[in-house]
Amino acid sequence: MTMKAALLGAVAVMGLAPAAFADRGTDGEVKLTFPQAVSIMNPYLTGGTKDIYASSMVLEPLAGLDPDGTLIPKLVTEIPTKENGGISEDMTSITWKLLPDLKWSDGTPVTADDAVFTWQYCTHPEGGCSQATKYEGVASVEAVDPATIKVTFTGPKANPYTAFVSALAPVLQKKQFEACLGAAAPTCTDANNMPIGTGPFKVSGFTVNDTVSMAMNENYRDPAKPAFASAVIKGGGDAEGSARAVMETGEFDYAWNTQIPPETQESMKAAGKGEFVVAFGTLVERIEMNTTDPDPALPEGERATAKHPHPILSDIKVRTALSKAIDRSILVEVGYGAGGKPTCNVIPAPDAWASDNTDCLTQDMDGAKALLDEAGWTDTDGDGIRDKDGKKLHILYQSTVNPIRQDFQALIKDWWTDLGVEVELKAIDPGVFFGGDPGSPDTFQKFYADVEMYANNSESPDPESYLGQYQCKNAPTPESQWQGENINRFCTPEYDALYA
Repeated sequence: MTMKAALLGAVAVMGLAPAAFADRGTDGEVKLTFPQAVSIMNPYLTGGTKDIYASSMVLEPLAGLDPDGTLIPKLVTEIPTKENGGISEDMTSITWKLLPDLKWSDGTPVTADDAVFTWQYCTHPEGGCSQATKYEGVASVEAVDPATIKVTFTGPKANPYTAFVSALAPVLQKKQFEACLGAAAPTCTDANNMPIGTGPFKVSGFTVNDTVSMAMNENYRDPAKPAFASAVIKGGGDAEGSARAVMETGEFDYAWNTQIPPETQESMKAAGKGEFVVAFGTLVERIEMNTTDPDPALPEGERATAKHPHPILSDIKVRTALSKAIDRSILVEVGYGAGGKPTCNVIPAPDAWASDNTDCLTQDMDGAKALLDEAGWTDTDGDGIRDKDGKKLHILYQSTVNPIRQDFQALIKDWWTDLGVEVELKAIDPGVFFGGDPGSPDTFQKFYADVEMYANNSESPDPESYLGQYQCKNAPTPESQWQGENINRFCTPEYDALYA
């Protein structure tokens, strides 16, 4: 059981410029800045939102979602439905028709074989695909003809719009990636960093964990797009620095994920060079609790895996106690102001899917202390730190370098300390934390800590695929190149059976 701290708006800042409509490439260069630098341009090998955002300018799915959550065709002629014959009456298959004359940025044709290959790439048992739940329940993908893709499911599929839908599940070029199946996937540096795509831009240069340079795709299907001849995404630093580069200096045109205090936002607005854009969605700042043991004394390859349950956090009473001690309203006030609101749900929206769970919204220190007592954690030596069977109640709490997150860490440390918990804080460069490098000890997937804090969300109005990430098989492991979406390693046969 994890804690959910605050529902964030999708916050960005945009520079102000006169409206213009022009032919392809006539608006010069657009400059974007992310506080988290891009680490890879292949969304199948990362869980980092910054990587997925960047790669979505190059790689595209068959269908996507508009701002209202409505499905829209991308590489296909229409969205398949029962009415148009694209979905079988028994809901066991969906058939997509590619647009005519669709081309990759290198000028070669996009075919159904590319989609078949993409499915094989992500479902390879040794590949460690980060987006495996997008292809959950797919029995086969068939190229009926060069322009027709048939996806057959293992049974009736209530939501057939998962495989090849959204920026998490784009189509890869078979020719570029065919030598990258399975364990070879992370070794294909050129393909992963400079993928050939169908999007409005193509990668022209990439300095990992720093800068992505893009040029317009001359083979893009819309002759009037992109308006910009080139795009640059500069990463690193912090959220406040990214915001200032748009709002005050005007060095950049757009900044994403500007988690900065409300009062700082107000002072930046006064410069008159840009505006903050906020929209509530499904993004939740959360603290994940590791249910496996990250002890560095364990053998490499067994640390933070199911082979060793967490000696403290495997107990739901302890996890619940830590949650009860947090005052989420204070966190929202300190960190987001009107740009946030507290929630107890991993799926906070839309209303049709959000539960009425509100138990966490009121801080309950007495209840938290009582739960720790029940779990056998008491202060036997009077040093202010609870212990059990000779072990201190010590928590390593990690997050990314970000002023708001460091404020949150400090507040939560104080609350947990009041419970009798010894808390050690750690802040990691966001480019490393979200980078997905299987060789790094500091990625959020590897989770070499007891608890970690970051934001994540379901990208689709239907949360089926998102909830699928909590299946046992989706926990990151050495065998999956430390890829996988079940970050806290939650694993119960009951949940797996319910999802199936």
